[in-house]
Amino acid sequence: MLRCGDVTLLPLFCRRLLVGVIVSLRVGQCGSKVMIAQDRRDGLQLLAWDSEKQLMVRPRWQALQATSKGRFWKRWDQGLALIAAANLAWVLFDVTYVPLRNFWLQRTLYPLPSVSLGIPVPWLPDITPIYDPVKGIAPHRDTTAYISHFRALERLAKVQGINSTAARQHRLEMVVRNSQLIDENPFVGSGNAGTLEKLKNRLRARAGLDSPKQAAAHLLGDTYLSAHDWEQERAFWNQRILPLAATNYWRGINDSGQPIDHAWRIDTPFQILFLIDILLRAIRLKRRYPAIRWRDALLRRWIDLPLLLPFWRLLRVIPVTERLSNAQLIQLEPLRTVVSRGVVAVLALELFEVLTVRILDAMQQLIRSPQLPKRIRNLRSHQSVDDNGERELAELLRLWIPLLLTQVSPGMRPQLVALFSHALQRSLNDVMLPTALRDLAPVQKAENEFSRQLAAGMVDGLLGLSRSAGDRLGKRDIELEDLSIDVLDRFWEELARTLEQGPVLDRSQELVTTFLEELKRSSIRQLRDQGGVTELITELDGLSFSDQTPRSTGPA
Repeated sequence: MLRCGDVTLLPLFCRRLLVGVIVSLRVGQCGSKVMIAQDRRDGLQLLAWDSEKQLMVRPRWQALQATSKGRFWKRWDQGLALIAAANLAWVLFDVTYVPLRNFWLQRTLYPLPSVSLGIPVPWLPDITPIYDPVKGIAPHRDTTAYISHFRALERLAKVQGINSTAARQHRLEMVVRNSQLIDENPFVGSGNAGTLEKLKNRLRARAGLDSPKQAAAHLLGDTYLSAHDWEQERAFWNQRILPLAATNYWRGINDSGQPIDHAWRIDTPFQILFLIDILLRAIRLKRRYPAIRWRDALLRRWIDLPLLLPFWRLLRVIPVTERLSNAQLIQLEPLRTVVSRGVVAVLALELFEVLTVRILDAMQQLIRSPQLPKRIRNLRSHQSVDDNGERELAELLRLWIPLLLTQVSPGMRPQLVALFSHALQRSLNDVMLPTALRDLAPVQKAENEFSRQLAAGMVDGLLGLSRSAGDRLGKRDIELEDLSIDVLDRFWEELARTLEQGPVLDRSQELVTTFLEELKRSSIRQLRDQGGVTELITELDGLSFSDQTPRSTGPA
């Protein structure tokens, strides 16, 4: 009976026989534990369950079912990716909160800032009372008093009437506060200096006067209010003037001279969670590859660095995108393909031009160099011996030439015979036989047989010669090697000496250099005439998305 512990002890031929076959065997004394044995030489993964199940053989290239531990880490990664996305959304909100505070306060969208056309968004909650303390924002005293005084005027007008003595006194005080607001301009501290100009323009337009102070005094005067309905004027102040005053705020300064910002209190828990995740990823990588150093394991997650930085927080879009993609929550492969194709196309053109110029420049410098004869002498054998005293080029030729002559060439005999036979038959048809005899079947058969036998004899003779030559070259002949090396060394020495003594060197250097310069200019010109990046990407799209497919020839 086969036991769990005996699975890996199966003979080699038995393990190969079990590939792809399910064998029902009783597995005894195993309990409910799972045994996995891997044979990397045969590409097998043998799994045995308890006695109620079967022994299975799975090819190594087939993926195993995800374990509970693997599913946990997959869900962990997906959860962290979603948390990172939520943190990025909060960062975007936090960074833009102060510039967009008027929108969150009034919940009105102005698509065209130059046009006073607002689109109310009433379904958005008023979050300014909650988030203003996070950014260190508090209501400004002057504008708050301005709004509070008008609210008191509304209450008096509702109880006693707008023309009562108390209401008249409040209207005069409101005119004074309006003049103080215009003179002091408290909107400068919050960076909303243009808000005061909007307020003054609306007062001028309502009263039809050039001075905003006189316009406010006219709108709150007895004469104007006697001729106009107070409810309409109150609506004007509540809808057109007071909302502008409400946008003003005061923001505290910390000890370092920067505006108060308590957003780090919200961001710190996220950063701690991201740090824990990075450490867990490093631990998992260390367990998978024990030889890796902790520093290298941590550096594998260098892309998560923006998640831990309290500044440049918008860079978190990079690690968040990477995490969402790895967790298979978003699909970025089409976008990555398009971006990489454009980048590679730009770099390919520039890089090819640079490489062409550098290679030709190096060749020109080599040709112009007065050390050219010396470089030719360096080609001698004793100048190209490695540290072990071995001539690498000579040894490589000694290995490959016998291989080609004795093993590769004989395997090509049928093809060579057919080639030579066809060539000989064409020669015989064109030279030896008259036209009247070429169409006779016996003559054609004789020609074919003669050409085949002659070609076979020629090929056999050449192959026999090459085989014998290869056998001789395969046997190490020290004297032959030394003589051949002496010949090559003498050739390089005589060539260098001749170039040094005669005028050939200077003239050759001039001609070759000029040729390379013309080649350089023509190559760059051709590269630029071939089109830019757009034409290259268009050509790639045509090749990648072409509807033309190879036609199937069908079964023979």
